[in-house]
Amino acid sequence: MTATDQAPASQPRSRANLAPLARLLPFLARYRLMVAGALLALVSAAGATLALPAAIRQMIDRGFDGSNPELIRPYFLLMIAVVLALAVASALRYFLVMWIGERVVADLRRAAFDHVVALDPGFYDSARSGEILSRLTADTTQIKSAFGASASIAMRNLIMSLGAMSMMVITSPHLSLIVLAAIPLIIVPLIVFARKVRQRSRAAQDTLAGAMAYASEVLTNIRSLQAFTHEPHASRRFGTDVEASFAAARRMTATRALLTALAILIIGCSVVAVLWIGANRVLSGTMTGGELGQFLLYSVLAASALAGLSEVWGELSLAAGAAERLSDLLAIRPAIRAPAAPETLGSEPVEEITFDRVSFAYDLPDALPAVEDITLSIRAGETVALVGPSGAGKSTLFHLLLRFYDPTSGTLRLNGHALDRLDPAELRHRIALVPQDTAIFAASIAENIAFSRPEATRAEIEAAARAASAHEFIARMPDGYDTAVGERGITLSGGQKQRIAIARAILKDAPILLLDEATSALDAESERAVQAALEELMQGRTTLVIAHRLATVLKADRIVVLERGRIVEQGTHAELTARGGLYARLAKLQFDLAQLEA
Repeated sequence: MTATDQAPASQPRSRANLAPLARLLPFLARYRLMVAGALLALVSAAGATLALPAAIRQMIDRGFDGSNPELIRPYFLLMIAVVLALAVASALRYFLVMWIGERVVADLRRAAFDHVVALDPGFYDSARSGEILSRLTADTTQIKSAFGASASIAMRNLIMSLGAMSMMVITSPHLSLIVLAAIPLIIVPLIVFARKVRQRSRAAQDTLAGAMAYASEVLTNIRSLQAFTHEPHASRRFGTDVEASFAAARRMTATRALLTALAILIIGCSVVAVLWIGANRVLSGTMTGGELGQFLLYSVLAASALAGLSEVWGELSLAAGAAERLSDLLAIRPAIRAPAAPETLGSEPVEEITFDRVSFAYDLPDALPAVEDITLSIRAGETVALVGPSGAGKSTLFHLLLRFYDPTSGTLRLNGHALDRLDPAELRHRIALVPQDTAIFAASIAENIAFSRPEATRAEIEAAARAASAHEFIARMPDGYDTAVGERGITLSGGQKQRIAIARAILKDAPILLLDEATSALDAESERAVQAALEELMQGRTTLVIAHRLATVLKADRIVVLERGRIVEQGTHAELTARGGLYARLAKLQFDLAQLEA
């Protein structure tokens, strides 16, 4: 796993201007019928618009000569019919393209979210959640304009410019040369400037994403920020990031403004030249007033379409920058995934978990091995406690068993199956985890408990809560199990959060139980009640327990002592105490302290 595999790229890349948008065409291809309808409406609207100058020419040349005033009436009726067709086609085009834009972006957001939640924890060791959220929100909103209004306007302007120029050639080939000669002077700057717009757009989006990532961190830790009176520093840093984003956006806007001014100047000059030459031809009798009027209308349509195309091209370039960022995110492949032909555990009972000379180091700069040369077998139904100083590698063993990471070397097996040969989802389905830092979501208590088994009934949820000694405090809540607990469970105490986590594990009813400081946030009375519930839960299950408070592991079948990522001792509490090693020293310190506190 390399940094480029795991971290979203942020640097601009030299590519064709709109090439990143092509990567999103599979999302558009799902709605071919709607796209076909939008194209038909777009062509119809453009055709109706192009018919107007021809009708006006006939009205001028035949209706204004005074010989028969009745001749003018059909042309007005024709123009009304054309305008009606234009209105209907335009309304239909607007509805269809906006529907397509909203639908594609909704699908894109779902696909991006499904992708990021499937990425392994190694990706999130270096990625910032705020930047990922920026890609799911700001970038997809930018893309919506491309697949919706901007794309249709660009196609309409393209059809209009080509159609108008064709009619100009038919009306007056001589005058057309003047206008057509100006087109390369518009297209070349359009291509050159659009590339700069896309690069500067991406720079602005990346800068803003960094600011949003920092804001997300600040808001997540707002109480700590205020407790340390860190608000002025946070405001200065966020303000600096926002100003940097503004500066990048300003450079991008200046580039687009220059492009628009250049296009309007060139087109305007060409139209004025056509008007001057055409007026002289009408005066000399080589051209009728209707022909000049028709040509001028077509030249104005072509000019406005080209000018609009230059502006919309800038919008599409912005969307291309956003699509490039999203494509980079979607291109990241998780390091942990199911093999092509995974082995299956089926209905096998858990028999043995084996660590065979397992070593692992986190993929971070200058990271030392978290665990090294671990060899350990855990029998079915055995309770094994992992003990040692902070940083000894206890939680890392849990991460490896859950297959959040694969070992750097060695093999981890369940029932003889190497974990990297199993589907991670099937493996994790057999494991219930009670983490030290409980994840509580902004939902009801019942929904939080049912997080481990969403299909559970209310009776099963309440039974799990009772077993975790959580029912009593839940019953005192304003709405009982339906009480909303706020973001990250802000209304709950640490002990209440931990009991909800234990209730989740009880509800999951998995054969392997991982307890990571499961009672660390409980008071003495609650700890005794929960410990009793855990002991009942552990019956018949293979259990690994991490505990710094050694009093919670006295009844373990075996205690494994780790230090600096290695196993240094194994045995029961009595055996390890008698040896006088690391465990004996830790136990003496804790029990002496407990006596002093008593």
